[in-house]
This record gives sequence, structure tokens and C-alpha cells, in this order.
Amino acid sequence: MSTNIFYPPKAVREEAKKGLALREKAPPSKKAGTRVGLARANQLAREDPVSIETIKRMVSFFARHEGNEEGEDPFDRGRQAWLLWGGNAGRTWANAILNSWKKEQESKNGYG
Repeated sequence: MSTNIFYPPKAVREEAKKGLALREKAPPSKKAGTRVGLARANQLAREDPVSIETIKRMVSFFARHEGNEEGEDPFDRGRQAWLLWGGNAGRTWANAILNSWKKEQESKNGYG
């Protein structure tokens, strides 16, 4: 994994698209997503390259918002935000990338 640029897999792209569609359909009082969250959703949905710094931010987002994926209301803001960041697929992908990247860094630095 000797690169620091990654491309979101199909499942991540689809979750981000689902989040954007939900937000689009939501009444104004139920629209979710910060400027950063919307930028992330569009980045993921378009399959734009993602840096390791962004992967770290994704891991951090998912750690802080654990439980938001379970919203039952289709327009639940927490659920929308979770999807905008790539949903469960995004969490799994970002965690796997970061874990691999850390191991690679440790190996390069003689710690692995």
C-alpha cells in the first residue's frame, strides 16, 4: 500500500449517494450535513481520490458518531450524516486503510 491516495470502493460511493439523496428529499428542518460532511459525500460519491489525512478524519468522524447509523426516521440527521461520510462501508474501509497504513509506517520506521 505504498501510496497515500485511495479511491472509495463502490459500497462507499453508494452509501454517500444514498446520504445525498436522503438529504435532498428531507424537509428543510431535517436536512443534515455540515459543509465538510457534504464535501466528503460528494468526494466519495464521485470516486475522487482520498488522502490519508482524509482517511484519518473519516475514522475520527465514525468514532465520534457511533450509533448514528441506527436512526429509524428516514430523515434522521445523524443517519444522514453517517451516510454522507460513506456509511458502514465507509467506516470499514477507512479503518482498514488506516490500520494498513499505520503498519506500513511502523515497518518503514523499523518498529514492525
